[in-house]
Amino acid sequence: MQKRVFDGSVDYVQVMDENGSVDQALMPKDLADSKIVDMYRFMCLARALDDKTLSLQRQGRAVTYAPLTGEEATQVGSALAMRPGDLFVPSFRQHGVFLARGLPIEIFFLYEMGFEDGNHIPEGVGGFPVCIPVGSQMPHAAGIAFAQKQKKTGAAVISYVGDGGTSEGDFYETINFAGVFKLPLVAIVENNQWAISMPRSSQTAAITLAQKAIAAGIRCVQVDGNDPIAVYESVKEAIQLSGDGPTVIECVTYRMSMHTTADDPSKYRSDDEVASWRAKDPIERTRKYLISKSLWNDDMEQSMRADHKKTIDAAVEKAEQFKPDPKSMFESVYSSVEISQILKGELDDAVESNFYQV
Repeated sequence: MQKRVFDGSVDYVQVMDENGSVDQALMPKDLADSKIVDMYRFMCLARALDDKTLSLQRQGRAVTYAPLTGEEATQVGSALAMRPGDLFVPSFRQHGVFLARGLPIEIFFLYEMGFEDGNHIPEGVGGFPVCIPVGSQMPHAAGIAFAQKQKKTGAAVISYVGDGGTSEGDFYETINFAGVFKLPLVAIVENNQWAISMPRSSQTAAITLAQKAIAAGIRCVQVDGNDPIAVYESVKEAIQLSGDGPTVIECVTYRMSMHTTADDPSKYRSDDEVASWRAKDPIERTRKYLISKSLWNDDMEQSMRADHKKTIDAAVEKAEQFKPDPKSMFESVYSSVEISQILKGELDDAVESNFYQV
């Protein structure tokens, strides 16, 4: 006997094209014009922050940095789709998510200046600390989602991973676990086409990255990651369905800058490739849409840019005035209240030697 036991497919969603035109049939009915303006403002703030941080790094005033330019729609669209009680687990490039969720910018700069205090995420933001090892944040997200289900909080957990991260065992283990236990997890694959110098085409033979979810028995969709409206609606729907189980959303976007400031992308990709994706810039298409709807104009643009510069410069000044407490290196090492005798001895020696006056 021979019979077909499974058929699979992946839907692709785009609401706003690169010219700022929208498919009215797919336009969310409950998405107010004011929220699209908010999307635009946050995307522009994220890019302005990107430019400033890159400048600071080149001046030696910040550490190695991973720019997000080109990926603003994926990050802001998904962040604005979250509910107040939802949680998110980032990798190392989700600055736009943190901004849209209300992280004070000076805390972002503390992290980028090398202070551990920048990993202290205030209550209400709903985010977890930046995770650098590729893909390693995914099992964390699964565990957090499992906890939300056990505690019946009703919260969804939104995790972010790059195209390269989907080649890691951590990713497969996470979606398999999430599928088995029907966890309230929304796994966003930020497919920016390059894992440092490794192109998407060399990562996997799969036609899409979304379809990797099919093997785990969970829902999946591929979205135009440069379309903030499509991202917003897809993530919102996934969150609404999260009580019944997880979703993998592949956001097809592009890293227009370097992987990090330690990288030179001109060594492995062409200017023509970058130019072709620049034509799909999420900020430009959103601006075109807002202008066509008389929701934006040049005066508003200039005022916004001036406000963003003022806000970012003030945050930089505040971060650079920060004085770390050296005692913090002895804290939060163990879960118990009392530190070990060895550490206590080192702490006492530091106090006696006036270490804190340095």
